[in-house]
Amino acid sequence: MSKIDPAEFEKMSGSIPLHMYERLIKETDRFSEDEVIPILLGLYGEVGSIMSASKKYHREKKAYIGYKEAVEEEFGDALWYFTALCGRMHVSISDVFDAAIGENAIKFISANDQEHAPISQLVTAENVESLDSSLLELGYITAQLLNVDGVSDNGKQKLIDFSRVYMKALQSTKLSFVRIVKGNVKKSFGRFSKPIIDNLPDFDKIFPEEEQLPRYFEIHISERKSGQSYMRWNGVFIGSPLTDNIKNPDGYRFHDVFHFAYAAILHWSPTFRALIKHKRKSDPACDEAQDGGRAIVVEEGLTAWIYSYSKGLDYFDGHDGVSFDVLKTIQKFIQGYEVEDCPLKLWEDAILQGYSVFRKVKDNNGGVVIGDRDKRTLSYRNLGENNEGK
Repeated sequence: MSKIDPAEFEKMSGSIPLHMYERLIKETDRFSEDEVIPILLGLYGEVGSIMSASKKYHREKKAYIGYKEAVEEEFGDALWYFTALCGRMHVSISDVFDAAIGENAIKFISANDQEHAPISQLVTAENVESLDSSLLELGYITAQLLNVDGVSDNGKQKLIDFSRVYMKALQSTKLSFVRIVKGNVKKSFGRFSKPIIDNLPDFDKIFPEEEQLPRYFEIHISERKSGQSYMRWNGVFIGSPLTDNIKNPDGYRFHDVFHFAYAAILHWSPTFRALIKHKRKSDPACDEAQDGGRAIVVEEGLTAWIYSYSKGLDYFDGHDGVSFDVLKTIQKFIQGYEVEDCPLKLWEDAILQGYSVFRKVKDNNGGVVIGDRDKRTLSYRNLGENNEGK
């Protein structure tokens, strides 16, 4: 069985067989095959999130920005957990949805493929229930799944019942199943799959070398007796001397390390571009929209927010991951900028590598920060006796 390329899957139009989705998301399932309880709890939580988002929409109407996207995401996450549950019960999600369709004659556009899997595009069905009633039923049927008893006929029937109510709730929201399925694949692979370097975006490759972020760089950071930190690149001082600018010193004077991490790993940092005067001025539109003052403010604000969060986690010391909630917030920060094309897993790598180097710089009051864009890595080397503050 050939492997499905998630990028190609996202480009597909029209009918999308669920068996393809089922095969794809299996690659993003990090739970062991015998772990059922976390899957059930995850499904229950996602259905609760669907209901919560709908409640906010009813209460706040237009004031609740992003309702559609939020509900699409929660429906996609619920489908992910439901598919994982079907897999652990050795039942195909395609068979489950087929059975639900057969029982209720819900209209679908037929999938034209050999496996006759149901597609991910719902069309209008008669007697669509109100959103409130369908969501209440979805919550009830999800609670029944918490007592699912393996691969028995009763267990499979509960799966069929859930898929039937899931489809009813989906139609009540008037959302596209295709968008939900594609969005969930993009999110799941972006979050959990290790990126293939050759497939990652390189935002300045087509620009002249003097407008590119350096492919390899070493930044010397030192702290003087005044408590200010200084940075040198190729023997030239860059930026301004920095202090922590806070009542209780916390090391933020070395926060440029995070910009270097973004540059090396994400190939993005309008702040670093400004520091070394490598803005893409040959393209005025790019210079204004991607390298301009607003982009710099977004990067600086995002960096400060992550830093405040990290202080309660000992600056990610001992952590091998970043909270998905944090990554989703980052996603909202960067909407409209080129870096939104980077998968969340790459952001996680940039944060963890950046903070690993930052902790060493902070502990030693300086050091050499080494960025390698080709390898998408950030590393550290001791500065030695050249550090005046040591």
